[in-house]
Amino acid sequence: MPPTLTPSVVVCHDLTYSFPTGESVLDGLTATFTEGFTGLVGRNGAGKSTLIKLLAGELTPTSGSVDRPDRLGYLPQDLVLAGDRTVASVLGIETVLRALARVDAGDGRLEDFEIIGDDWDLEDRVGAELARFGFTELDLDRPIGTLSGGQVVLLALAGQFLARPDVLLLDEPTNNLDTGARERLYGAVRRWPGPVIAVSHDRELLELCDQIAELRDSAITFYGGNFSAYTAAVATEQEAAARAVRAAEADLKRQKRELIDAQTKMDRHNRYGKQFAEKSNMPAILAGAMKRKAEVSQGKLRGGHEADVEEARKKLQEAEERVRDDDRVRVDLSATAVPGGREIVITDDLVLRNGVGVDLHLRGPERLALTGGNGTGKTTLIDTIVGTAPPRSGRVTSYVPVRLLPQRLQVLDPDLPVLTSVSRLAPSADDNTLRARLARFLLGADVISRPARTLSGGELFRASLAGLLLAEPAPQLLILDEPTNNLDLDTVAALTSALQQYRGALLVASHDRPFLDEIGLTGEITFAAEPAPGRFARVETLVSSTE
Repeated sequence: MPPTLTPSVVVCHDLTYSFPTGESVLDGLTATFTEGFTGLVGRNGAGKSTLIKLLAGELTPTSGSVDRPDRLGYLPQDLVLAGDRTVASVLGIETVLRALARVDAGDGRLEDFEIIGDDWDLEDRVGAELARFGFTELDLDRPIGTLSGGQVVLLALAGQFLARPDVLLLDEPTNNLDTGARERLYGAVRRWPGPVIAVSHDRELLELCDQIAELRDSAITFYGGNFSAYTAAVATEQEAAARAVRAAEADLKRQKRELIDAQTKMDRHNRYGKQFAEKSNMPAILAGAMKRKAEVSQGKLRGGHEADVEEARKKLQEAEERVRDDDRVRVDLSATAVPGGREIVITDDLVLRNGVGVDLHLRGPERLALTGGNGTGKTTLIDTIVGTAPPRSGRVTSYVPVRLLPQRLQVLDPDLPVLTSVSRLAPSADDNTLRARLARFLLGADVISRPARTLSGGELFRASLAGLLLAEPAPQLLILDEPTNNLDLDTVAALTSALQQYRGALLVASHDRPFLDEIGLTGEITFAAEPAPGRFARVETLVSSTE
């Protein structure tokens, strides 16, 4: 029996896209996306969002084509909707609801019945679908400007579920969603019956995938299974590639030795032949003929060895190209160390400006996560600790140098070279020392000589993090506000590596549970979603300070 073929749903044919500036993002990409849930991954700048927009028809390829079904659903990364649009409008049901209203009022026309079609139970279906996304008793006429950004994303996804397109395209759907909204989105994706193609760096979402599509150098490689299976497959590939490099290096050395040995033997043979000709008084004509014959023979021998060396060098280059650039951040951050038990941050009857009461006593190299829904007070607490937001009452006291990595990375001067900006944060370090230290953050000379605004997302993040960690005085409390939002998986790995070497205290506001698990938390502070009426919400400390 022939194998069962999985139907293709979207096909790219020799797809190329260039920006108006002439910069090429994709060049000759050919790929076939099949049924199931496909996670599209790759480094920042690889072209993932560009590709998903080409698949959705939001962009027109410079050359090549995309075969796609007629009914396509698309949830963009930066969902911008007018605040006065109604819930019904975002759900895409406004026209049908108006037709139903006219029919119910006895004013229905023939075209109203055509608009309604089989959707006589639309309001019931909408209510059931909204409930699955956590919306109860939501007025369909309500302006979406009164909803949070996460609620609008879930609402737009609910609209896709109601429309039931043939293929659903998602571009970083969990960005800026709090934990509760993420869980609802995960549940929705599990329920979705059709094909899904999702650009994402959210490892929890990627664990739900049937296959991972990795975009790298304008080519897509498909890996069966979820994200864990993908990382295991890549690790196996890289082990094999590393072995191939070692074998190719050994072969190149052997071929070079054989070339040198052959050259030495030929030189010795030529020297002996010349001595023999001189001692035996061999006629010049005969000696010349023998010399030419030897030169031809030696040339062939030398050419063969040189060809072997060149072939070995080519195989080494091919083997090296299969090894990924997976360097990790390796830095000495001993200056950030704080002894156990040392006071870091203490609050005294602190009430944040949003009315949330906080009781915090951070000591030693503790690592605390700030968790809770969007708008519950996590960023407000951070702003209060660093002094940019005054409290409603009480006070917070910091006893060590504090540095903040904000969501928008406003750390370096965008118009100055990276090296110049970092040197302003660490004035006692000379440029050569800073170059060496920045190189350990995977920032080479070509990067640190450029203005910060010209860097890629991953480069800017590593440069900003380096600037904070290398600053004077060394930060003994580092605060991170949603650090993994908009980062590719490689940059998240670099951040995790750096934080594992950081020796001070950490406060991290994040909804990225795998990331929080990897950085070695000692505790978690959870902000209540709904404060009790008439009382300040209190922060629940699940794990407190280590003794």
